[in-house]
Amino acid sequence: MKKIHEKLKIFFDLKILVKVIYGLGIFIVILIIFSAGMSVGFHKATFGHAWGENYERNFGVQPGFNGNNFPNAHGAVGKIIKIELPTIIVQDKDNTEKVILIKDDTKIEKIRNAITSSDLKINDFIIVIGTPDDQGQIEAKFIRIMPAPGFLNK
Repeated sequence: MKKIHEKLKIFFDLKILVKVIYGLGIFIVILIIFSAGMSVGFHKATFGHAWGENYERNFGVQPGFNGNNFPNAHGAVGKIIKIELPTIIVQDKDNTEKVILIKDDTKIEKIRNAITSSDLKINDFIIVIGTPDDQGQIEAKFIRIMPAPGFLNK
């Protein structure tokens, strides 16, 4: 038994073994980082694909984008034409209809006073700032009700 113990002690005292264990540990960490990067990349690609598939349907843009007909996907400026909470439909200044998703953490203000989503009314002029989701809707982070500007009254 003493001989086996001494042989194991000598084996584990070898510097080569320590280097091999460190090398394997570094290799495993590199593999974990690489797989995490692949996972994030896959998630981003899936989001981009789903968003692109729904873009024309949700934002009302005709095929063949050019600089003149590419709408803002991160917000909307226009009047409310339909309310079905938690979503509202806004007719943007270029007559596209945008679907706005109101979440619990969406901040809504009328001029500078805080209000709730139930205070929104059809024909209210709003400015929306948010992010597009994978359904092509805009998840509103901030909504402000403003007086309608002159270009809507024409």
